Amino acid sequence: MLPKNELREHIFSILREHDHRLTPQREAVVEVLIENSDAHLSAENIFMQTKHNYPDIGLATVYRTLELLESLGLVHKFEYGDGQSRYEVNQSADDHYHHHLICVKCGGIGEFKDDLLDEIEHAIAKETGFRVTDHCLRFFGICSECQAEPGENSDDD
Repeated sequence: MLPKNELREHIFSILREHDHRLTPQREAVVEVLIENSDAHLSAENIFMQTKHNYPDIGLATVYRTLELLESLGLVHKFEYGDGQSRYEVNQSADDHYHHHLICVKCGGIGEFKDDLLDEIEHAIAKETGFRVTDHCLRFFGICSECQAEPGENSDDD
């Protein structure tokens, strides 16, 4: 993973390489994404945090910026089954950088860093000739904090 200052420069250089202007609004959105790189923010969360640094920004501008960053592979967009997309900055050249653990009780989102699907991807390629370039894996369950709550029975499985 790149340090924050290198990640910022990487994102800005990709935007310039693709002839996209580096507007103050885009810079503000990128800053929020980088400063919250360990979070899974919705567009509304990003908008509210961006407004602190750039009060004149509109929600539509945030959405357009996120779409642009996603189209360039700089941001990943995820659906967690709650009807709200979440975004995170792509911090690695390796597309398979982590999987998501979603608590069905509190809505919390955690991460599992090991990629255990390499063997499956190789088998798919060998059997079908299909080259997997990316995958997204989500696990739904109950987080350790919710399991520790009084009255939570973990034997219901």
